[in-house]
Amino acid sequence: MIAEALRLMRKWQRDGIDLPISVNISVRHLEHPEFAKRLEVMLGAVPDYRPGMLELEILETAALLDVERISDLIKDCAKMGVLFSLDDFGTGYSSLTYLKRLPAQTLKIDMLDDPEDKAIVEGVVGLARAFDRCVIAEGAETPSHCYLQLQMGCVMAQGYSIARPMPAGDFAQWVRQFKPAPK
Repeated sequence: MIAEALRLMRKWQRDGIDLPISVNISVRHLEHPEFAKRLEVMLGAVPDYRPGMLELEILETAALLDVERISDLIKDCAKMGVLFSLDDFGTGYSSLTYLKRLPAQTLKIDMLDDPEDKAIVEGVVGLARAFDRCVIAEGAETPSHCYLQLQMGCVMAQGYSIARPMPAGDFAQWVRQFKPAPK
């Protein structure tokens, strides 16, 4: 999947779309002793790769299985210009210690409808700022969700309100035509 993502990224760049791409990575792949070395080889096959254009997403609960090892892996990958995000942050066993020890650049949090859950989301956004992390709100299913997440200080989102899953071949045209809801 990483090789395919890098291929698509290069194609989109040739089409005038210069956006980073994210790939979900399973624990099984992260645990492989040659993961960083294999990643380095794949990146080496992309001569025009720029740091920050590939982001690997791992579930927060996966990262917590071996915090030290995952932290070291994230640091090794950062030297190659690869970013990491912790997906579903706050739904597992999050603690300030984990946030400090896992140098992922992005936290992906679920947008929640319950008023008490809203306080959790606001707290995570505040923590992300304090630790100089980016936050992406998942589950932005309606323009109202997007507006709410903006009010909470989260300026990036993903969800059906923005776009439904689409074939890779349709992406370039979608990017050129996308217009956010006026609100």
